[in-house]
Amino acid sequence: MISKAIKCIHCESKDIVKNGKHPNDKQRLKCKTCNKIFQEEYKNHGAKPQTKTLIVKISLNGSGIRDISRVLNISQNTVLSTLKNQKIPYKHKSKVFRPKTTIKNQTLDG
Repeated sequence: MISKAIKCIHCESKDIVKNGKHPNDKQRLKCKTCNKIFQEEYKNHGAKPQTKTLIVKISLNGSGIRDISRVLNISQNTVLSTLKNQKIPYKHKSKVFRPKTTIKNQTLDG
């Protein structure tokens, strides 16, 4: 009997227990260290945690939703829902140019 060591995909811990089955008959696993539930392999490419982090990284580089879905071969709805559920700190980098103008001792002739 050959058994392969399963690691948590979130924290790389080997302290894993079985946690029921998914409706598509895939085994659910639970990490005792981080208490997160995952599957050993995913049928849906968009459900993988690695894909979700890739979506966020690509969107922060300025790519659009249609572009991300085309590159990763996933649905636009998956990209939208992933970006909505992520808490991404947004920092606006561009500054509005406002010249400093000072008026000193000027009189208006009217």
